[in-house]
Amino acid sequence: MTAALTAQARIVAAPDGRGGTALPVLSGGGPLAPRRTRGTGGAAHVVVVGSMAAPLGGDRLALTAEVADGAALTVTSAAATISLPGPGPAHYAVELTVGADARLDWRPEPVVAASGSHLVLHTRITLAAGARLRYREEQVLGRHHDWTRGAAPGRITSRLTVRRAGRLLLDQQTDLGAGAPGWDGPAVLGGHHATGQLLTVGHPPPPPPGPGDAALLTLPGPDATLLTAAAPDALALRRLLG
Repeated sequence: MTAALTAQARIVAAPDGRGGTALPVLSGGGPLAPRRTRGTGGAAHVVVVGSMAAPLGGDRLALTAEVADGAALTVTSAAATISLPGPGPAHYAVELTVGADARLDWRPEPVVAASGSHLVLHTRITLAAGARLRYREEQVLGRHHDWTRGAAPGRITSRLTVRRAGRLLLDQQTDLGAGAPGWDGPAVLGGHHATGQLLTVGHPPPPPPGPGDAALLTLPGPDATLLTAAAPDALALRRLLG
């Protein structure tokens, strides 16, 4: 039996004194390999590369990103994160902190729950007053060949907690996939295999969603919105979220 893995990565972005953003800390371990690439508009751009298959059941991964006052950071990923079966659930903790007059654009590729897997994901976001955020989260239940052979999808238990200037802005939890009660019923995914959301704070709201199972919600405060969507697959979901 393969031993469970514990790994973490950390990104720190700070103003470079020349109108751009430096990355004084950029470290990774195990499957989490953050790499700097060319940024735009004064923002640093980090791509998280999966350097090995993970998370497997039993693994514990952690990723933190800190954007100091006045800095700007974009984080993407090179490919989808595939949750794989193993002895027990895998755990993935994400901590994002955005300082005053700072900006974070968080848009990795989807998390995919392969058949037989269970991923417990908790994302905590802390925003200072004046921080700006664009946070996209996409989850896909099952890989294509899971669907074609009629296998049950994996399971994702996900919680998103957001605080702004010390006050709770959003705290929600979802439990989707094989073993989660009622996940595929009409009140939840209604037969869809993909779901996601786009959270914006300090930005103009996104345009109203087009045709499809999506809703744009206004959160407390004058400039915070949450666009949620469900779709048959990852491509259709991306079109709804933009």
